[in-house]
Amino acid sequence: MLKQVTPLVLIAAVTACSSPVDRRQANDGDEYINAVVEPALIIPDGLNTPVYSKEYEIPSVGSKNDVTLVGKMLDIRPPLQVLPMAEGTHVEEGSDNIKIVVESIDNDIDLKKELYDVLQSYLASRSITVLSEDYDNGLIETDWLESKEVIDSNLWGSDEVYLLRQRYQFHVDVRPHGRSGNISIDLIDHEESFDGEQQDIVLSGEDKRRYTIDMLNNAVAYMSVKRAQSIKAKRIKESLGIDVAVVKGSEPDVEAEEFVQSYWLADAPFKRTWERLRIVLPELGFEIIDMDRGKGLYYVNVNDDSGFWSSLWNEKDLPIDEGSYRLILKESGENTELYLHSADDQPLDNTVVEAVYEGLAELMREDRKVR
Repeated sequence: MLKQVTPLVLIAAVTACSSPVDRRQANDGDEYINAVVEPALIIPDGLNTPVYSKEYEIPSVGSKNDVTLVGKMLDIRPPLQVLPMAEGTHVEEGSDNIKIVVESIDNDIDLKKELYDVLQSYLASRSITVLSEDYDNGLIETDWLESKEVIDSNLWGSDEVYLLRQRYQFHVDVRPHGRSGNISIDLIDHEESFDGEQQDIVLSGEDKRRYTIDMLNNAVAYMSVKRAQSIKAKRIKESLGIDVAVVKGSEPDVEAEEFVQSYWLADAPFKRTWERLRIVLPELGFEIIDMDRGKGLYYVNVNDDSGFWSSLWNEKDLPIDEGSYRLILKESGENTELYLHSADDQPLDNTVVEAVYEGLAELMREDRKVR
């Protein structure tokens, strides 16, 4: 019994699809190349030359333009643009290769390793084999990428297939300071075949740009996802609370006249503690007037406009006099020591430091919501 096939399916089966070359050309829109330029009217002597409108006048072709790009030779495809979709990226284009500039978004991450790992992960996600790589010089060279497209499907014979094969080279270059770099891409090999027959193709500069832009945009889109994940993971980590303990000092010894100041010990590295304090201090009623990260120094004014202390101690007085103070941070291995001094850089009494500790510790250990 013969299988019934609708006429619509038959039509679709025998109708040839447009080839990649056909898609570059206008459909029956090149009659203008055969147009004959008519000579200007000859005006007899004694008569005035009529006024001609220049609204539809075609400008002459300059010496820098390619006069061969007419008719079927004119590429009608819209231009492609590099899309710097990833955080910290912008565009820089060359003649035969495309370059995107990438800025570091996390000083704790080596930028070159980040870019190199992202490219390797992107290629692996698309099952693209890496033919060779050179981390020192920042080079990654792919094996052949194959893309097949059925141009003419036949129910009674083999399909006519258009095959595109390409190889690319990525180059990662990071500046000596490590805060910025770039990724460039080159198309190093290109082959096309139709129905098993190799096509003699000479790519124009515009064709190379289109292929490399498309490949780089896909890689940057992948980087965008990875960077977004990294940023969120960092925010989650920074949102977690930090435990703070008070290390009690000693009052002045009458005989030795020694004084050991009490201080707070944060269970976190300097950088994380510093960033956390920028959020916590204003909530604590410590207005940040100035800061010097290099010296680990916060200049603060103390007031109780926040109402934090009143809510903490049920309308009790602020445990520290209103005024100006200095908060000093010192690295201590994986921890950070915090010292509270007066405006003239004198250690405060231990009773004051220990009294403020309760409110500080509560806010520092509080987990924050990630937005």
